[in-house]
Amino acid sequence: MRQDVRLLILIVVIAVCAAWVSWPANPGIHIRIGDFRIEREIEVQLGLDLQGGMQVLLEADVAEDAEVDPAAMAAVRGIIENRVDGLGVAEPVVQSVGARRIVVEMPGIQDPQRAIDTLKETGLLEFVDTGGVPLPPGTVVRTDVGAVASEEITPTETIYHTVVTGRNLRTADVVFDPNTGAPTIAFEFDSEGGALFGAHTAANVGRYMSIVLDKIVISSPQITTAIPDGRGLITGSFGLEEARAIVLQLRYGALPIPLRVLDTRAIGPTLGAESVQKSTRAGFIGLIVVLTFMLIYYRLPGLLACLALIIYALITLALYKLIPVTLTLPGIAGFLLSVGMAVDANILIFERMREELRQGRTLQRAVEYGFRRAWSSILDSNVSVWITCAILWWFGNSFGASMVKGFAVTLALGVAISMFTAITVTRTFVHVVFGWAGDRLRERHWLLGI
Repeated sequence: MRQDVRLLILIVVIAVCAAWVSWPANPGIHIRIGDFRIEREIEVQLGLDLQGGMQVLLEADVAEDAEVDPAAMAAVRGIIENRVDGLGVAEPVVQSVGARRIVVEMPGIQDPQRAIDTLKETGLLEFVDTGGVPLPPGTVVRTDVGAVASEEITPTETIYHTVVTGRNLRTADVVFDPNTGAPTIAFEFDSEGGALFGAHTAANVGRYMSIVLDKIVISSPQITTAIPDGRGLITGSFGLEEARAIVLQLRYGALPIPLRVLDTRAIGPTLGAESVQKSTRAGFIGLIVVLTFMLIYYRLPGLLACLALIIYALITLALYKLIPVTLTLPGIAGFLLSVGMAVDANILIFERMREELRQGRTLQRAVEYGFRRAWSSILDSNVSVWITCAILWWFGNSFGASMVKGFAVTLALGVAISMFTAITVTRTFVHVVFGWAGDRLRERHWLLGI
């Protein structure tokens, strides 16, 4: 009984925390203790079909019989992701579809044409002279390559000189220092780029040259010696994976495969708002019907299951906001289906309890056997659902069906939480209430649904 009471207190604490996180007007987490800060807004992330926005299907603009390099397409996808992030899109989805296509979903996009133009344009790779100052990766800079209106430049803003661009880069690869074994990046320019690069490095030994992609710094190596032949090494404190990422950006910074827009689909925010309202209404009606059935058919155990089901809904919504999970219409369908799975687990347990009571076992024994003997059925059914979710997730990830992935993720997460609520929460409620009521419940079979 002491253990059940401790579990009950823990469940109440979890339920209160989940209710606070799920509260629509949640202020978020704002903790400041000296230099330690946590600033986190807690809100539901809505997908394209609920928030409105745009979906763009891009295809490699090459001959149909031409073979597309998978590494080049992977680099294109990474560049597209960076550009979408630069548009300020919350929770975008950028996925490869087959060997030649990329699908981009941009919820809440305000300027569709600007977004399409940004996705299609060829990336600009620059080797920029930054003088004696190394620029940290991620710094946004302005260079003298590209038209810059004079009125857009503030008096304190620095315009950096571009020594050579990515169109002169011939190769780039990861090599290892023979003395230290550390990964370094070897690169080579063509004849024109080699001449420009050699002249600049000879005159600027000890200064820094930043590598800039789409006006964003990806590395700032120091010029340690003149490089007259257009071949050089980039050294730094980066690991192997980071070095490979920089090589991809160097090698494919100029977007090696041109893209064309194959299809666009715009969803207005009005349609998204209507979908949210109808989904909320459907979920509320479904939950009320399920709770009513449990109360009528199972009575007191059904009431305890209803409380566990409400806690289940609060925990699930809280995790959606904390992870966060981007909710789409199929994702909401996955959540509602997992509610049914949660009820199914309780029904298996209560039916086993009723069978044990009909065979004349004591109330405590019936409760214990009911949970123990229903466990294998609950585990088998949930494992089969997880296997199905894994297949759906793989299908959605391989073929760009992000909505299928959303359904699989919400269903799998919901089933996992339903196991916790059915086995731990419902069991604790039943133990505490039945332990307190004792034989008074045995004398009132109708309260147990018998």
